Amino acid sequence: MNSVPGRRTRMLAATTATAGLLLVAGCSSGGGGGKTTAHGVPLVKAGQLTTCTHLPYPPFQSEIDGKVQGFDVSLIDLVAKNLGVKQAIVDTPFENFKTGAFLNSDQCDLAAAGMTITPERKKNVDFSDPYFEATQAVLVDKKSGIDSLAGVKAKGKKLGAQAQTTGEDYARKRGFDPVSFESSDAVLNGLRTGQVQAVIIDYPVVQGWLKDKANAGAFKVVDNLNTGEQYGFTAKKGNTKLVDAINTAIKDAKADGTYKKLYEKWIGPYDESAATASPSAS
Repeated sequence: MNSVPGRRTRMLAATTATAGLLLVAGCSSGGGGGKTTAHGVPLVKAGQLTTCTHLPYPPFQSEIDGKVQGFDVSLIDLVAKNLGVKQAIVDTPFENFKTGAFLNSDQCDLAAAGMTITPERKKNVDFSDPYFEATQAVLVDKKSGIDSLAGVKAKGKKLGAQAQTTGEDYARKRGFDPVSFESSDAVLNGLRTGQVQAVIIDYPVVQGWLKDKANAGAFKVVDNLNTGEQYGFTAKKGNTKLVDAINTAIKDAKADGTYKKLYEKWIGPYDESAATASPSAS
């Protein structure tokens, strides 16, 4: 599998959403190869639902006060609770989510990383029903004079994006050669430090970042690109029982109001369209 220089795969052991997540030292390792089950769902390690993610990616998953928390974490906690196990999180490079490498090697049961459902990715992994409608934001330095994505190119400014993401793909398809960053935090730090003057990044990430008054005073959104993206959780090809368990948890959370509460906690004012995403075509 590929790895990012200077980045170590980390294992984060989790309890339920109410108790939070505890950082544990050590590297991830292959599990039991699906030999254990919980309520008929195969698991790579007994007693836990092992989730691959890529940190940080607030508000979906990030380490806060020594615990990994966020919207994705809370939703998968619901799946784990239904299965009678605890969630454990493995921090891994994002590029592995495209290939399903960690799922295929039985290091993780599922991946939760604010991941857009695409036909290309469906070739390697099985997606859950979509759980979030996402748009891409163009965020700029207020001093840059940029007022749109087109303005980035017109003024000869540098554009940044997270590597291996649909935001980076969107930029390249429109003739940009974006500066690639490893994580969403790195993208925003690149903007903050002047390495780039504009970035394309998922709008929910921007929402959380601009809650900081200092950030809001220096940066602004000049474009909100509706790219028709939907986020989904992924499982190893053929693991239909786990996909069904994830879909059930998402459906129940939307029906009983839990989804709305989690959305408001982690993302902001509730957008009903985010919860009415139609199931993705198989």
